[in-house]
Amino acid sequence: MILNDLSELAARIPDGAKIAIPPSRSGVAIAATHALIARNARGLHIVAIPTSGMQADMLIGAGAVQVMESAGVTLDEQGQAGRFVAAVKAGAIRLMDSTCPALISGLQAAEKGVPFLPMRGLIGSDLLKNRPDYKVVDNPMADGPDPIVLLPAIQPDIALFHAPLADRRGNVWIGKARELMTMAHAAHTTLVTVEEITEGDLMADPLRAPATIPAMYITAIARARGGAMPLALEGVYEADSAALAAYANAARTAEGFAAWLADAPGIAAA
Repeated sequence: MILNDLSELAARIPDGAKIAIPPSRSGVAIAATHALIARNARGLHIVAIPTSGMQADMLIGAGAVQVMESAGVTLDEQGQAGRFVAAVKAGAIRLMDSTCPALISGLQAAEKGVPFLPMRGLIGSDLLKNRPDYKVVDNPMADGPDPIVLLPAIQPDIALFHAPLADRRGNVWIGKARELMTMAHAAHTTLVTVEEITEGDLMADPLRAPATIPAMYITAIARARGGAMPLALEGVYEADSAALAAYANAARTAEGFAAWLADAPGIAAA
């Protein structure tokens, strides 16, 4: 379904939803995030696949997040994510710490329709003390003692991301960002913003079809040119380093973030 504007897309994300979002390099829906903040979203459970930065920090700063599940939230070269750090210190959000492989494995479990996936890499780590939902069992296939961790499936209510191109049939081309495919497979609902919408059939294009999410996995699409800015969208535009530095500086304080959010430029949508 092609939506008329970003407010329609944001209206499809209810308070309390578990939302999967991609890392800063892979098509972050910043325009949709502004729309979500504008509708005063609350109680969100954000799952970073597997890390996040500006997007999670914005939502936390706006008071929209109740739970943050990730392997890390930083502003990369710009340093710490100010609103995330402040919220953790104040106990304003529940932090579900994890690792990159564990988050991807949990998402893949949901994609496969199984309740868990096993993983060895967490054995002996402090993470197991803080994640009671990660279960250590003996490998039933081994001849002797062989502990292994069972990671519960992560099935998001919503996968939210930005992509370069969609077609009128609802297919979405994601390029090299393969984690977006896994997110769409695992989630109940997939909402996407795109730079452009073509009249052609992406699934009929032999060059684009292998990196295209079929329409059966896509719930709704809204066009938002520059929808990932000031982050980069590979092959379309580079990150705006000056804008990212300005955000990082503003987000160090609640007052600075509020002023930044009030002055944040709009993004053309159609």
